[in-house]
Amino acid sequence: MANRDTLGGIIHTYQQYDPQKFPSPTQPPPDVTGSAMEHLLMYGDMEEFTDEQLANAIHLDPSQIAGLGPSLQAILQMLRVRREKILSTFELNKVLKAAAREFHELAASIKPPKELAGRFERAVQEEQLRELERLFYAHNRDQSPFAKSLVHLVDRLGNKYQVDQMSGKYEFTGTTPLTVPQALDVKEELETIDRLIEQLEEAKKTAQLALIDMEALEQFAKPGDLNQLQELRERIEQYVKEMAEQQGLERNNKGQYSVTPKAMRLFQSKLLEQIFSELEAGRTGRHHGDIQGDGSVETQRTKPYEFGDALANLDLTTSLTNALIRDPGQRPIRFKGEDLVVHHTRNTPKCATAVLMDMSGSMRYGGTYINVKRMALALEGLIRRDYPGDYLQFVEMATFAKAKTSGEVASLLPKPVTIFDPVVRLKADMSDPDISEIQIPPHFTNIQHALRLSRMFLTRQDTPNKQIILITDGLPTAHFEDQTLFMLYPPHPRTEQATMREGLLCKQAGITINIFLLSSWSQSSEDIRFAYKLAESTTGRVFFTAGKELDRYVVWDYVQRRRSIIS
Repeated sequence: MANRDTLGGIIHTYQQYDPQKFPSPTQPPPDVTGSAMEHLLMYGDMEEFTDEQLANAIHLDPSQIAGLGPSLQAILQMLRVRREKILSTFELNKVLKAAAREFHELAASIKPPKELAGRFERAVQEEQLRELERLFYAHNRDQSPFAKSLVHLVDRLGNKYQVDQMSGKYEFTGTTPLTVPQALDVKEELETIDRLIEQLEEAKKTAQLALIDMEALEQFAKPGDLNQLQELRERIEQYVKEMAEQQGLERNNKGQYSVTPKAMRLFQSKLLEQIFSELEAGRTGRHHGDIQGDGSVETQRTKPYEFGDALANLDLTTSLTNALIRDPGQRPIRFKGEDLVVHHTRNTPKCATAVLMDMSGSMRYGGTYINVKRMALALEGLIRRDYPGDYLQFVEMATFAKAKTSGEVASLLPKPVTIFDPVVRLKADMSDPDISEIQIPPHFTNIQHALRLSRMFLTRQDTPNKQIILITDGLPTAHFEDQTLFMLYPPHPRTEQATMREGLLCKQAGITINIFLLSSWSQSSEDIRFAYKLAESTTGRVFFTAGKELDRYVVWDYVQRRRSIIS
């Protein structure tokens, strides 16, 4: 008989797995920050992002959670058995007739006023619930016998509707008759079972136990099964909270989350991975072109010395060899210009960029503003990771242009539309101390002001490589003339001319304007014509792109422009 002395020692040990910690340590952690950031991009704040929402947004692998599959399957089987038992027990023919009979019998006992008699008879004959409700308000005497009878009649017709709906939705095969109240209770129970089955099936795929209505499940599940499921739910929620903390989300006493710089960087990294994974394999990666000039040695490739090349990059071995080949017997060795060879060097010049983000009222359609913010965060992440010497400034553009830091971008929202007139011709003297910005309609598009503010930022940067990335969906509808703000809709030539003048000032300052024109329901040929005209004035370009592709287009164009600068 085997005993402690005769056994061969430890046969197997589990490596890196703790049944109290799941999923398995070998499984990548869930993307907690992505869910939180998408919420922030859509709503502009995290006030309503709670533990339950976070748990619902996370997709875990249920196979990694010990006991989850069997627990869910046992409850599902119990619910399906319960559902089948109900359907095989009852029949509906008698209750269908009873619901119709109760309605028409009550209707026959009601005597409507003469002026409403015709409408009442039609509503009863056609069984129109909406028309009976309108009769109640048309009578305008809610305490009269007719009004009180109508309330009861509407209730009877509502019961008949629900019984009819249950008959069409479920196939009953039993023989036990039901009363109308019993039928309504059975309908509610079946719908609750269906809802729970759907929640449990989803939980089997995603481990989102927060989706399950535990209170409703108490009616059907055994206490032991329910307690086990509740325990699993609490363990999963605790795991998600730990992941949220590790990935940079901070939770306050109210159970709400805030995004830290760590979470922001992680989200940007994932954005860039997604963007570059969608590009052609042969075109991705970071490739710096060569230019001649002072810089760090890049490769062993060399070139003949030219006047102005730094002697610090002299390839002494090759130069000495050239001198010896030219005159083998010369002593001491004397170099000539034709002997000298220098290493190729790499130079990474600084690029200054201003990103103008349209947050006017029209950007709310289709969630376009979310794609704009996602692009901005991706671009900021790219520059921090790959081009840390570059300058980047964000500008929010609506009726007024405002400089924004990268930390403020995620909270930006389109401005609410406050004027709905088809023609708007407004102006405001912003030098007047009695006029403040809060009094001005915020939802117009002031490209001129945004260009002016961007020009101020870029001209301070000591680099010849300056560009503006303008992201908008249409024509400008606001501009400044000195201190007077004009808000003109439909777009007016006066605003276009002021914007073009500012574009020419950008050109004089050596700033290129690249326009990313987003598609919108109201876009016309005039929008496209203006975009081309503004870009051409600074030798810029126009890109036409759908909102969901904006981040990929802008990031890749920035990489391409960066390459062209140094090639």
